[in-house]
Amino acid sequence: MFFATTAHPHQHARAYANAGRTLERFMGEALRASSNKSVAYTQDDTSFTLTLDMPGIAKDQLAIAIEGAIVRISSKEGAPRRYNAAYELPLEIDTASSEAKLENGVLTLKLVKKVPVSNATELTIQ
Repeated sequence: MFFATTAHPHQHARAYANAGRTLERFMGEALRASSNKSVAYTQDDTSFTLTLDMPGIAKDQLAIAIEGAIVRISSKEGAPRRYNAAYELPLEIDTASSEAKLENGVLTLKLVKKVPVSNATELTIQ
């Protein structure tokens, strides 16, 4: 006969709640990544480049929104194909210097990296 200590079931639920959400997010991202192989990502010292296959969609049927380091691409109402995706990049994007081009069904986003600005202030020692 074996004896083991037990804990109240609600304690286990709270302990693993975040792990469940993390696993769900990981699996969701893995499934989306495997189903959408038409995206290429490269970067250099100054910019990120996203290249996406968008056959049958005109440039006036796409909406691209950039907020910080997140790029959201979606098709507008009336587009022949439905597209909705968000990409989180390692650094924030300089929207004024970035550009988007749709040519022959291929959307190319050249997203310029925002130069980090230090907010450090030096205090005078008295």
